[in-house]
Amino acid sequence: LAYVGDASVGADANIGAGTITCNYDGANKHRTELGKNVFIGSNSTLVAPLKVEDDGFVAAGSTVTATVGSAQLAVGRAKQRNIDGWKRPVKPKK
Repeated sequence: LAYVGDASVGADANIGAGTITCNYDGANKHRTELGKNVFIGSNSTLVAPLKVEDDGFVAAGSTVTATVGSAQLAVGRAKQRNIDGWKRPVKPKK
């Protein structure tokens, strides 16, 4: 399942599962433009207004806020950080 609102999608584009176009900023709606032969990896977030030009590629799990040029790869993910000694929160006993 993906949500692609207020967007144009070019021929042969691939939109991965879980992708969302964020088109509303609370006051105005904005458009996302996906060119021909683009690839949007699964679970990506495309924050409009945004354009992915022909043959652009978005890595899975990315949050993209700026234009992806033709034949460019956009990787918009935070670097994973592992925290030693982390303890899961515990619910208080009743």
